[in-house]
Parts: sequence; C-alpha cells; structure tokens
Amino acid sequence: MSEKNNVHEISNLIKMYSSNFDKSCGETAIILAAGHGKRIKSHTSKMLHKIWGVPTVERVYDACRKGMQNVNTIVVVGIKAEDVIQVIGNRKNTIFAHQAEQHGTGHAVQVGLETFDNSDYEGVIYVLPGDMGLIDEATIAMFKDAFKNSNNDMMVLTGLYEGDPLENSYGRIVRVKDTDKNGNPAGDDLNKVIEIIEYKDILAIGENEKYTLKFNGRDYEYSREELLNNNEFNSGVYAFKSNYLVDLVHKLSSDNAQKEIYITDLILLFNEAGLNVGAVYPEQQHVIMGFNNKSVLKEMGSIARHLVYEKIKDLIEIEDPDDFYIDETVIDSIIALDKKGIPLDIKLGKGVYIGKGVKLNYNLTINKNVYINGNVHFGKNVSISQNAYLSTFPEQTLKIEDNVQILWGDIIKGNIEIGEGSKIESSVNMTGSDEFPLRIGKNVQIKGTSYIFGSIIDDDIIIEHSVIIKKRVDKLVKKNGMVQNIKYFLPMPEGIDTISDLQ
Repeated sequence: MSEKNNVHEISNLIKMYSSNFDKSCGETAIILAAGHGKRIKSHTSKMLHKIWGVPTVERVYDACRKGMQNVNTIVVVGIKAEDVIQVIGNRKNTIFAHQAEQHGTGHAVQVGLETFDNSDYEGVIYVLPGDMGLIDEATIAMFKDAFKNSNNDMMVLTGLYEGDPLENSYGRIVRVKDTDKNGNPAGDDLNKVIEIIEYKDILAIGENEKYTLKFNGRDYEYSREELLNNNEFNSGVYAFKSNYLVDLVHKLSSDNAQKEIYITDLILLFNEAGLNVGAVYPEQQHVIMGFNNKSVLKEMGSIARHLVYEKIKDLIEIEDPDDFYIDETVIDSIIALDKKGIPLDIKLGKGVYIGKGVKLNYNLTINKNVYINGNVHFGKNVSISQNAYLSTFPEQTLKIEDNVQILWGDIIKGNIEIGEGSKIESSVNMTGSDEFPLRIGKNVQIKGTSYIFGSIIDDDIIIEHSVIIKKRVDKLVKKNGMVQNIKYFLPMPEGIDTISDLQ
C-alpha cells in the first residue's frame, strides 16, 4: 500500500473510531502512542506489548479514565496506527490523532491539540507516554490533585533514581536551590523547576566548572557533582493549564541536533512567560516505568505479577508466586467473594492461567499448568487436574456444576454444561458449538480416549472409549437395576477406500 493510501485508510479509521470532545470535562489526557520502538525488536507495536495480559497503551488509557473519571482522551497514533486504534476501540470522549511523521514529543502534543477547538477550553491537559504500563489509577488521581492544589501552571511527574548516580541516564529535574549565586535566599521561588538537564550534558561540565541557570532574574549555580547526584528525573508525564499550553506549544523549536520538537522545552517557555512550573513524584517508583527493550518489559511484567500476588496471597493459595496468571477482572471477583466472609479455599498450582470471563467458586482446586479462558463458570467443590485445557469463544458459556472432577490432560471447549457430580477422566476431548451445545447430565462418567461433540448425555451414564457426535444418549436401566454403559461406540469411518496395507 502506498504511503498516501495508508494515510487515507488511517484517516477513515480515525473517523470511524473517534467520538466527540466534551468541553465540560475538566481534564483531557493526551496519550503519546505514535512510536514503534526500534529497540524492542518486534513487528508488534511497542504500545501493544502486554503487561499482565493487557496492551501497555490500554493500561495507560484505563488508568486515566479511572483516575480522572470525567475526562477526554486523545490518543496520538503513528506507526502501526491501525492496530493501536482497534485495541482502544470506540469509546466515549475518545479521539484519535495521526502523527504521520514523528518529530518529537512536542510535535505529538501539537498534533493532539489539533483534534478539537481548544480556543475556549478551560480544563487541564495531561500528557502521558503510551508505554508506561504500570501507571495506575491512584497515581493519576494523586497527580491530578497535586496539580489542582498547587499554584503551578505546569507540573512534571518525576521519579527518584535509587541506584548508582553514574548509571542514571535520565534527564535530571533542576529545581531552584536555597540561595542564588550571591547567597540570597530563594524565597517563594524555592523548589520551582528551572529545567531538565540531560545526563550527557552533565558529563560535559568540567569538574571545577559551575553550571549557571537564570531564573526570575537571578542566577543559580550547580556543580557537576551536584547535578550527577540529583536523583530526581523526568518521567515524561505532564500537566498543563490548557490556555497556557495552547499559547506556548507552537513556540517550541526544532533547533537541535535531532531536529525534533521536545515537550521538555516547554519548561523554559513557561518560566520565561512568568508562569510557575512544579514537580511531584509518586510514592511507588515502579508506576512510572517505561520500556525500550524486552528485558525491561519482562521486569515490568514481574512487578505486575508481584502486585497481583500481594492483593490475593492471603485470600487464595498460589503454589508458585512467580508462575501464574489471573486476569484482573477475575482478581476483582476473588476480592468480592472474600468480602462475603466465607473461606474461599481456592488453590492454584504452578503455571495456572485464568483468563478474562472466568468465574471461580468456593473449594476449587486447579492443579499445575491448567489453562482456563473465556466464560468458564465453576460450581462449588470442583477439582481440575494438571494440564487440562478449558475455553470458550466470547459468546459461549462453559458451565461446570458442583462436585465435578476434570482429570489430567482433558480438553473441554465451547458451549457446554457439565452436571453435578460428573467425572471427566483423563484424555477426554469435549466440544460444544453454538448450533450443537453439549449437555452432560448429573453423575456422568466419561473415560478413556473419548471424544464428545454437540450431544445430550442423560444422568448416571458411563461412557468409555467412544466417539459421540451430535447424539442423544438416554439413560437405560436394565432389569437388574444397573444403568447401561456405553463402550467402544464409534461412527462409521469415511475415506476407507484410500487406506491399504503396506506390503
């Protein structure tokens, strides 16, 4: 596809998925999701790499929606734009903007602001990177409140580096110190943000040289060592009073070696305009992590797993805290169940995967390497042996009644009901479709290498080494009171004329 046609396709997609900008919303979040991330070395957009099962850009989006509640969201897309748009989807007060050519973070903000008439908008505009997949609702709410309660016109969310200063390659936040060059107290200017200085620029300062910055008509001096040991760095998250941002963002220059427009240069423009720039850092440092490579992405995934484990470690038993997955919606349901005051007695083995849509229940044992995903609804007192696989398509439901046992290596998929007290022994494969659901009665036992599809199985029946496809199996009681078992039922073969003995 030519570049011109691709731009046209993206433009149509943006029109299809964008909703209206609501000027009554006091907050607007601009999420920068145009970059691909060359160092991640993947055909998948950097913004769509997942942390705990959710694309990182969607995590940033959800944190903004929950932390601000009444908010417009503008997602700036670029490389792999179609994929990012479709992941977010059509949502209320959400607009997409296309940064066809990436000319820096400041340029991305300019592109985002062009999506609505900002001439009379009086809210607060927040800017966030789309790869900050651990940022959460609490951090967004804290940053919003900190900005609202301050006297600042611009605010930077910062981090505190905890390692060796010489390994800190982030840009440092330079604040107004106690006294100026002449020893005069800083007064009301104390701790205001002057600029962000890059690590490489600090290294270029001579050991006995002073780095001088002018702020509010006074000079402030900083030594090389002082700047190196400054552990406060820029996270890439900002808040602005919208009228000042709209006025100043187009004054940003690309007069630098990279020929890019940097959002960090707004600090100088705000200060020159006599406006206040402040900074605040979160309580938990991991929330501002972003990633450029696979190793950091993996580290973020480990942090997410640890946070999940801490939420539920005293509610359910998890055999291996470093090897499990539970979708966040299922975690919420576990917490809600616990609030009823009844012991859950849910046990998860090593390597268990529990995806979105699953509904757990009391006294549930899920053993090693079991995969469960989709609308799988458990009754009470159910046990699943290792390596079993249970799943549904989005509109299907797999319902498992009380006191059911599912043994080693079973594959159970689709629109299925398994009645109370039934036992599905090892190596059984069962499927139910939309047109032909599978219904298994109470106290049924299915064993051997059996395959059951789209059938209705009556109560109390034992099926062994059989292939049953779209059949009704009725309960037949013999004269001695025993129920007739089903063994070795196989349909007539097809294609037998293509098979012959080897000579």
